Amino acid sequence: MKNKFFMLMLVLVIGVLAACGTKEDKANNASSNADKGTEEKQVLKVGTSADYAPFEYVDVAKGEEIIGFDIDLIKLVGEKLGVEIQLQDMDFNSLVPALQAGKVDVVISGMSPNEEREKVVDFSDKYNQTEQVIIVKKDSGIKKEADLAGKKIGVQTASIQENLGNTIAKEVDATVEGRTRIPEIIQDMMSKRLDAGIVEGGVAKGYLKTNDQLEAFPVKEQPEDFKAIAVPEGSDLKDKINKALKELADEGKIKELEEKWLEKVQ
Repeated sequence: MKNKFFMLMLVLVIGVLAACGTKEDKANNASSNADKGTEEKQVLKVGTSADYAPFEYVDVAKGEEIIGFDIDLIKLVGEKLGVEIQLQDMDFNSLVPALQAGKVDVVISGMSPNEEREKVVDFSDKYNQTEQVIIVKKDSGIKKEADLAGKKIGVQTASIQENLGNTIAKEVDATVEGRTRIPEIIQDMMSKRLDAGIVEGGVAKGYLKTNDQLEAFPVKEQPEDFKAIAVPEGSDLKDKINKALKELADEGKIKELEEKWLEKVQ
């Protein structure tokens, strides 16, 4: 009788444990499914240098948010890819190394593909084409490239304008000086530490609007200059971004951004 009673109790205990286990399994599964349902979007870390109005900059009068043509564009690309955009501001000459080191996933910063960059990163299709201009003070007496003889020309380090400045300097016997950020070029021109600066037209337009002491004229020999989004070598992001850019162009969204942010120097 004791053995029968023991066996009966053992069966009851096993049944209770099994029932508890089933409830716990169901609860765990339900929790897991809930987590999946509330899973956050994948984050795309985007490197930029927010000193390049109107492409990427901070309007300190309105806050600390990075805004501009490139920023609006990458957010639209992010929507197409279904990812959350996380911006990281850094010096322009640090962007490609940061991309190589995996600190950011993509770079959008008014960047033009060139031979040196294309050796270490890949680029998307172009999304904007622009002109290069020489910006000077109105009282500088500089009206054309020949007037730059013996002068100091400011350029952003590691930019297409640096290469352009070196070419012009050789032709007219001028000196090129690099600066980390565009505002430094303008500040040094105003304080006469620089005589001129080479920037792209859309960027110059912003400074001409806010400073009536400045004027600009186009570079005589315009290099092929277009902007693209940089991604790590071999990344499948390139094809995904190209698809998104094409869709945005077909939808007229890129044209809308150009009308919102960009104007040529008159």
